[in-house]
Amino acid sequence: MSYAEQLIEEIKTLPSSSVAQVLDFVSWVKQRKLSQISETMLLSESALLKDWDTQEEDEAWANL
Repeated sequence: MSYAEQLIEEIKTLPSSSVAQVLDFVSWVKQRKLSQISETMLLSESALLKDWDTQEEDEAWANL
């Protein structure tokens, strides 16, 4: 049984108020993960800018 299946089975046994708390937690985890991805992208942008901002790159992407 997968983790997702185990979690669903556990959630089925909870009272409604606890299910709402689990949903809040899952939403928080998803948002936190999305925030980390965005932060990583922003931090890497300045490092990659020197490679992106070239005449060769402009020419390579000009036809897209």
